[in-house]
Amino acid sequence: MNEPNMKNYEETCRDFKWDVPEHYNFGFDVVDKQEDKTALITVSSDGENAVEHSFNDLKTLSNKFANVLKKYDIKKGDRVFLMLPRIPEWYVTVLGMIKAGVVFMPATVQCRAKDVEYRVNRAGAVAAITNEENAEKIDSANCPSLKTKIVVGERENWVNYKKEMGSSSEKFEGEKTKSSAPLLIYFTSGTTGNPKMVLHTQAYPIGHTVTAKFVQDLRKDDVHWTVADTGWAKTAWGKLFGQWICGATVVQHNVKGRFSAANTLKIMEKYGITTFCVPPTIYRMLLLEDISKYDLSKLRHCCSAGEPLNPEVINQWKKYTGIQMLDFFGQTETVALLGNFRCMPVKPGSVGKPTPGHYVSVVDEKGNELPPDAEGHIAVKINPSPPGLFKEYWKDPEKNNEVFKKEWYYTGDKAYKDRDGYFYFVGRSDDVIKASGYRIGPFEVESALIEHPSVTEAAVVGSPDPVRGLIVKAFVVLAPGYEPSDSLTKELQEHVKKVTAPYKYPREIEYVKTLPKTISGKIKRKELREAEFRKKSGK
Repeated sequence: MNEPNMKNYEETCRDFKWDVPEHYNFGFDVVDKQEDKTALITVSSDGENAVEHSFNDLKTLSNKFANVLKKYDIKKGDRVFLMLPRIPEWYVTVLGMIKAGVVFMPATVQCRAKDVEYRVNRAGAVAAITNEENAEKIDSANCPSLKTKIVVGERENWVNYKKEMGSSSEKFEGEKTKSSAPLLIYFTSGTTGNPKMVLHTQAYPIGHTVTAKFVQDLRKDDVHWTVADTGWAKTAWGKLFGQWICGATVVQHNVKGRFSAANTLKIMEKYGITTFCVPPTIYRMLLLEDISKYDLSKLRHCCSAGEPLNPEVINQWKKYTGIQMLDFFGQTETVALLGNFRCMPVKPGSVGKPTPGHYVSVVDEKGNELPPDAEGHIAVKINPSPPGLFKEYWKDPEKNNEVFKKEWYYTGDKAYKDRDGYFYFVGRSDDVIKASGYRIGPFEVESALIEHPSVTEAAVVGSPDPVRGLIVKAFVVLAPGYEPSDSLTKELQEHVKKVTAPYKYPREIEYVKTLPKTISGKIKRKELREAEFRKKSGK
């Protein structure tokens, strides 16, 4: 049976109510209380083998790790830096820290020593957890607050995870945690400056109920795969909280080396993936393979977020799988705020409507809601604040004052909505280009460029111009088999004019080998924009 969880959008939103108790702990209240079925499948790098953990396994192992924390005097409220790849120990340590009331700080293994140093010192972390391959980064960082270092593997002067777990008790009696108490700190991607500390509370997992149940359409018999690094908030979105609240099985792939589309499709077939969530880039790479060679008959629901999702990818995926891919929107600071749902028509280019439990609108600088088709800020009403919304940018009152205004949280993203209430993403507030009297969002131009077969990646910024003030400039990474040329530039410009509007086309196109990105893979448009201003000012 493949009926959607949400059968009527208006009725679901009208009847939806948040249930946030005074005390809540995801480890005790969700994982420990689930029926004993497979919770986690960790697939080897080659895709051939997998290790499975049941909810009962995770209950026992997380209790043991919570006792390890207690042994080393890592207490409720302490911050712990966590940098592990996609291995079961990431889940065990996270659940153990949640049960102990310890505030965990996930980081990608792509972090360098300077990234570690910034995060640990900014948060005053007292402990760090990593594996053998990444321990040197922590040892070479100057982090005076670190008292305990735990390694999955072997390293001199580090606490040995395996040894400690072997002698630790399977019973753990933790104190109750208030739902308003701190749970985790995510560091933002740093696209516009140093990463900020996003503090979520113990109620944050409850917020992801809407992400899993309505956006990802999950139920307990699903095998769900969200492709994401353990250091990214996307893991909380797609491989942990909401999925286990729904009782689904989650898959992680301990990938090493470059992404392989063929390997991904093989895993989808072998482990019977039923629901799937990846960025559009991965869908594009999968479509370059011969999908007909793989049995994806168990796949029933697919969604995407994080990048422009263009019609060509949607149509091609539906052609080969029969599944309508659905786009959605949210941030590290939130859960899914906007989404396309199976029960309602999809409008090309739209990121959908607000998710249940969230009042989201397009507002001006003063918090006034704007009429249809007027571009403004995507904002979330915060009286009362929904549980999936972060508590604050920790230790950053200036930034908090910037984003929390009166009854709204300003996401920093711009959009407009049509008369039916569908939202259309324009771009980050800082990235919107004001050229010749027009306001142009880079997202739409980038999406149009990516539709062209010659383009693998694109970034669009405003570049200084003596006549127009700013012009639209595109930085383009070409697909294999294509070379830069004046004729290709003209072809891309005409393509954008046709797909978007004549005034939105990039007057300049620069072909590059790579684009500057954060360690989470987001394009640093600010860096490109500042380089343009320096170059054209002669500085």
